[in-house]
Amino acid sequence: MPLIKKLSPYCFLIFFAIVATKPAHAQPTSHSTTVSAAAAPVVVSGVVPDEATRQAILARVREVYGSARVVDKLGVGVSSAPANWAENVKKLVSPELKNIRRGQLKISGNEVELIGATDSTEISEKIAAGIKASLNPTYTVRTNLQVDAAPQAKIDSILINKVVEFDPSSPQLTAKGIAVLDELLPVLSGLDGKKIQIIGHTDADGLRELNMKLSQNRAMTVKRYLVSKGMADALIFTTGKGPDAPIDNSGTQEGKAKNRRIEFKILN
Repeated sequence: MPLIKKLSPYCFLIFFAIVATKPAHAQPTSHSTTVSAAAAPVVVSGVVPDEATRQAILARVREVYGSARVVDKLGVGVSSAPANWAENVKKLVSPELKNIRRGQLKISGNEVELIGATDSTEISEKIAAGIKASLNPTYTVRTNLQVDAAPQAKIDSILINKVVEFDPSSPQLTAKGIAVLDELLPVLSGLDGKKIQIIGHTDADGLRELNMKLSQNRAMTVKRYLVSKGMADALIFTTGKGPDAPIDNSGTQEGKAKNRRIEFKILN
């Protein structure tokens, strides 16, 4: 995660795994919050008016993202804030923010700015509308949510003309297989806590029982490689379907080659 810049007094920032920068023109009588969504620790940093506000905001972040992910760097300083400021911040720290990648939610006094990327225009509009609806008219809300291709679509596009290759009748990855996994890593690593299912497939040659075992072992090999690159073991599930789910003609060499594959599915 990028380094977090030193904050000026009276700033309050929440970083959801992507660095939040210091808000421009932060005033001594304002507080600012930045929320960024990605798959990494959730850093809560800055200064709030009192301990009660500090604990309330930390509790909300932990509720949404889980205590294990929250890194507390939040301090207390002498300053003033808009009425019910802590309650409004808590409203903005909602589960919907998990749908934002490379994002930041900045709250400076009664000014709110939301930036980042989502999978669809519908998701972006829903998040923006929810934020505006949760606040009273004294708040100014600016949103800039770009639409990225959905992670599943990115995974599928990478694998259109490629396979995760193994040595014949073996769970050992080839150099080409490792290269494909390395190409997939940026997408798989940016799923913000989503679970992934890795499914191994074989062709129909040989005994079904051996193919089922081989497909499971290959899926496990892929999982071990991804974990070795920093992905969370608990979020990756494996299964082997052997020859039971072909995508091409099992009677041709070309069809068999297509059926021998690793499939990735985002589960949530």
